[in-house]
Amino acid sequence: MDLRIFTEPQQGATYDTLLTVAKATEDLGFDAFFRSDHYLRMGSVDGLPGPTDAWITLAGLARETKRIRLGTLMTAGTFRLPGVLAIQVAQVDQMSSGRVELGLGAGWFEEEHKAYGIPFPKEKFARLEEQLEIVTGLWATEAGKSFDFHGKFYDLTESPALPKPAQAKVPVLIGGHGAVRTPRLAARYADEFNIPFASVEDTERQFGRVRAAAEEAGRGADALTYSNALVACVGKDDADVARRAAVIGREVEELKANGLAGSPAEVVEKIGRYAEAGAQRIYLQILDLDDLDHLELISSQVQSQLS
Repeated sequence: MDLRIFTEPQQGATYDTLLTVAKATEDLGFDAFFRSDHYLRMGSVDGLPGPTDAWITLAGLARETKRIRLGTLMTAGTFRLPGVLAIQVAQVDQMSSGRVELGLGAGWFEEEHKAYGIPFPKEKFARLEEQLEIVTGLWATEAGKSFDFHGKFYDLTESPALPKPAQAKVPVLIGGHGAVRTPRLAARYADEFNIPFASVEDTERQFGRVRAAAEEAGRGADALTYSNALVACVGKDDADVARRAAVIGREVEELKANGLAGSPAEVVEKIGRYAEAGAQRIYLQILDLDDLDHLELISSQVQSQLS
């Protein structure tokens, strides 16, 4: 079971804070550092000092880390033109010597679009499908050849399809709870399918849909990696768990029901249940980015039992 660290910087974090967490992620033996792609806080937090851009952040981290994978859950398709995104991701992959992964979603948070003047189209899912075809098509085009695409939303003519990523294939993540279109899209384009903030039962059900879609598409269900994203709140004892829950404004029982919360033993047991449902990787949503002791505890007493 791979454990990855997943952050939500729109809730309030500087680049320096993210760098500190990313370096701790690397030093403590976690597999990867991922971040959300949002420009507006959610909930009652003030969001200070303001948002940071996902791919600018990852470009910086690419030069200041050595081992961990770097990526997004999920890049918002509404924020970037697909041709530009292909260039950005390829460049960051080069800067990291081939450690980047692209999570790409349709975009959903209308308020942040209004706040920063970003168009919020109605047909987001159909756009996402074209974006995936374009981004993966540009990367797959042989050097010296050109890429053309003529769709409903995007039109590319004689693109040189450059630059190329350092990796022969940048892993693409697709996720969500949709019962029909999401599994079909994952079966066609994804190297990894991620379901965020889902119960064990819902996880098993959605993984089953994706596996069936992959078989139908002729890829085989095991061609994809299956993962969860879950909030983490781990403590050495009940008081420690309660303290960490209070800092992030959550209730312990709610966190235990909907995430990975409690003692290391409780969390290991629940991770085991997700593994039985088909999860091979878990993104631990860390909401208090100043609490590096939390990461150390998870590394020494949870991750150590899973490896």
